Amino acid sequence: MRLGSIILFVALCSFTAYYIYEPIPEEIEERWKLMLTNSFFRSLSHLADLSELLGLKDYMGVMYFITLAEKVVPVSDEHVKVTEEKFDGVEVVLYQPKQQGSDTELRRAVIYLHGGGWCLGSSRMSPYDLLARKMVTELDAVVLSVEYRLAPAHHFPVPYEDVYRVVKHFLQKGVLAQYSVDPGRIAVSGDSAGGNLAAAVSQQNNFQHFSEETDKYTLGLKKEPGQQVQLKAQALIYPVLQALDLNTPSYQQNRDMPILPRTLMVRFWSEYFTSDKALFRAMMANTHNNPESSSLLKFVNWSAFLPETYHRKYNYSAPAVVQGIEGEEVGIDGPSPSFADPRASPLLVPDSALHSLPKAYILTCEYDVLRDDGIMYVTRLRAAGVEVTHEHYDTGFHGGLMFSVWPTDFLIARRMADNYIKWLMDNL
Repeated sequence: MRLGSIILFVALCSFTAYYIYEPIPEEIEERWKLMLTNSFFRSLSHLADLSELLGLKDYMGVMYFITLAEKVVPVSDEHVKVTEEKFDGVEVVLYQPKQQGSDTELRRAVIYLHGGGWCLGSSRMSPYDLLARKMVTELDAVVLSVEYRLAPAHHFPVPYEDVYRVVKHFLQKGVLAQYSVDPGRIAVSGDSAGGNLAAAVSQQNNFQHFSEETDKYTLGLKKEPGQQVQLKAQALIYPVLQALDLNTPSYQQNRDMPILPRTLMVRFWSEYFTSDKALFRAMMANTHNNPESSSLLKFVNWSAFLPETYHRKYNYSAPAVVQGIEGEEVGIDGPSPSFADPRASPLLVPDSALHSLPKAYILTCEYDVLRDDGIMYVTRLRAAGVEVTHEHYDTGFHGGLMFSVWPTDFLIARRMADNYIKWLMDNL
């Protein structure tokens, strides 16, 4: 009996170690903590797959537990005044310094957009709440955290449109005066999918707007009547920037990396556009491009825009172009999805739309499927004459900035936050 218990215990320990262990690169610090953290994410993902297979709850509905588990009620403290408001019908959490100073003192402002693949996440999660408070106290800034609506309940372009409406509302001179914000010191920022939305709204704020009806760029938010304020900076943290080529070197190198494996990122992309699983299958095979998007593949040709050091062992092969997806037209509630829309894929804007964009901070991580999206954008922005600070973390992994709360607090999160805020201090 005792021997049987010992064997069972050893077997259980062996199975647990086998399940937790992953071949994570040795360069990544706190590897075992990352393995343990990711074992939770993998377990939840397996449960979500099973739930969807059995018809109990869709995959993202189960994965949303991550958001619920970290949700907090943002409240004021001795240094920061927190209020929950609605800007043009969209929920926002507003963080302001409690020490108001003189009536004439104007402050920086940061419009922050949370990550989560457009399907998960919330401005009310504890890591975002902590980051907002850190920005308020260290920058003496007003921080506006946007609670945009999520897919799959609200497919593209709803999340983008929510963000656009908030930015448009906030940049009105009367609103800025109400919160003592300097009109010349406003940045938009976000991580992951939030970085995507930040890049897209920066482009729309800067003279031009893409019209699906005319397939051309027209005057955007900055030129609307009474809208004279423009963004000074954009800060993009491991942003996702294009949906055309999901086999870049970083997608291939990091396909099984913790936190954001390729399968999950592809699922986020497909759910952003539609709940039709045919699109997910096509994107997994990188055969989702149609004739409309094919003309823009030149903007994601990583052999041209990635420094050779990031090519690694991979050779460029242009994604396939098909008329339909597995014989069907799969898209946003019916119509074929427009992967060419720069509001979804900011990397696809023409060079002429880049040259007058605000200065940029772009953070990328070596062990991240999205690494090459950010680096290609750095290359294109610099070629267009935009001032860019590129901070690359050789030991970084996706989502690192948000791992700031015990028990999943990582040293790299502190470094990322400190460097990010220092850049805002110096450039905003």
